Amino acid sequence: MTTLPPPATELSADEARRLALRAQGFLGAPDRRAGVRGVLRHLGAVQLDTISVLARSHELIPYARLGTVGRRTVEDAYWKDTHAFEYWSHAACILPIEEWPHFAFRRRAYRNRPHWNHHLPDGDYDRVVKQLRAEGPLTATDLGGAKRTSEWWDWSGTKVAVERALMYGEVVCVERRGWKRVYDLAERAVPAALLHDDLDDTECLRRLVRLAGQSLGVGTRADIADYHRLKAEQVDAVIADSGLVPVTVQGWGRPAWADPAALETTPRGRHRTTLLSPFDSLVWERARTERIFGFTHRLEAYVPKQKRVHGYFAMPVLAGGRLVGRVDPAREGRTLVARQVTLDGPKAAPAVAQALVEAASWVDCTDVRVERVDAPDLRRPLTAELTRLLA
Repeated sequence: MTTLPPPATELSADEARRLALRAQGFLGAPDRRAGVRGVLRHLGAVQLDTISVLARSHELIPYARLGTVGRRTVEDAYWKDTHAFEYWSHAACILPIEEWPHFAFRRRAYRNRPHWNHHLPDGDYDRVVKQLRAEGPLTATDLGGAKRTSEWWDWSGTKVAVERALMYGEVVCVERRGWKRVYDLAERAVPAALLHDDLDDTECLRRLVRLAGQSLGVGTRADIADYHRLKAEQVDAVIADSGLVPVTVQGWGRPAWADPAALETTPRGRHRTTLLSPFDSLVWERARTERIFGFTHRLEAYVPKQKRVHGYFAMPVLAGGRLVGRVDPAREGRTLVARQVTLDGPKAAPAVAQALVEAASWVDCTDVRVERVDAPDLRRPLTAELTRLLA
């Protein structure tokens, strides 16, 4: 491991928080001209997930930063004209198409797993590629069926084959249609200048570490590794040459690195008030969220109902650069229902009300109904503010 120079900059916890907010697009005026594609390039990765309450997570990410951008606009920005591709990053993510070469290290790693081959019926891989070449783009159903057996998550040989081709980089997901992946050959979908695995692992990792640092503003090794799910030793091998600079952050208790461009100017501007997807990259990593915001965040969708504390899809509320509460939302017709609301004191009520009303407008709801507030004495100020905003 390369010996790093001593940190040249010491940041307060508050300065680190503001750097993180600006890097994630929540502090300062949003770049509306760049729109959704600008958000994607700025973040480097937008996580996908099957859960849809107000909207799917990949729609909530640009909404949280840009406001009430049209949902069709969001989908078109991702998928039209090959501006993005879907691949394994932090999880299943939409990624800027220009980063295709930098995931060569992961494609190679998948190809070098020969023990996978026993899962795949003979001939299915070649048949799927041949069919896509002749007929694509196609869903797994178009290719011959997604489900058939009790093996491999109940996937058919066809589904296993096309997902394997996706991991290897021979096939790419070109859009989501009714939440189904639509597959095509990478040679058709990826611009020719980008369609290569020429970069060695070190070059790929150096780029992804640099991108993670830029998207985080400032982060520990664990923060940076988690962003694109790299191993700690992969980060250690390249961080000294990544362009990030070592810093110390008061109260963090461990080394950190920052984007040098982010250190050149003090983060200033308007703070965004919004509901956040639990899959938003601002709150991806629980330890980082607790360290920066003093806020414990946990997705409870997969927790048994009787054990949930804050609700099925509790969405943190960001206001004034702080996480000030949670809302577990639902929809009933044109009413946005706040099934459960947690407020960090009475001063949070106006911000939570504002976030609820804006979210309702975005999903074409005309009313907001609050079912439960964890602190009953805070119900009245919240509903009074909602009544004022909806009047």
